[in-house]
Amino acid sequence: MSEKVDNTLTQYLTFVLGEEIFALDIASVREVLELTSITKVPRTPEYMRGVINLRGHAVPVVDMRLKFGMSKVKDTVDTCIIIVEVDMEGENAVMGALVDSVREVFEMHADQIEQPPRMGLSIDTEFLRGMGKQDDDFVMILDINRVFSAEELVAMGAEKGKEQAAQEEAA
Repeated sequence: MSEKVDNTLTQYLTFVLGEEIFALDIASVREVLELTSITKVPRTPEYMRGVINLRGHAVPVVDMRLKFGMSKVKDTVDTCIIIVEVDMEGENAVMGALVDSVREVFEMHADQIEQPPRMGLSIDTEFLRGMGKQDDDFVMILDINRVFSAEELVAMGAEKGKEQAAQEEAA
């Protein structure tokens, strides 16, 4: 019996943090915004930059550099916010991911994606769906639903998280 090869073609949005290239499944991406005014929310984790007004809705924005343990840098003309949908216990939460720059959308077959390498106990690869290659560069493909836990989303005031907290309080 021969092994079945997965030729599913998926589109990914690539973005840069420092010297590293990351990718998100385009299905989880709503839009890409130029950097706009971000309102800081008191008593939130350091990686939580604040919230933006997106067509009348407060959307939490996370600095992906800080979330991944990288150093903070000054915003540039290339800095942008990727608006994504995250599955939070069966509900969709909308949030913004602040990144150094967005590169492009590219396609990759499922069989071209390898499992993330084991890097020891000091590096958490749980948020990675896998590793791919684009030209000569390695691309870390993120599982956006694993990057943020439900507790973090509630703490950041994600719209669905607020509703869930209010429902639990009322019960």
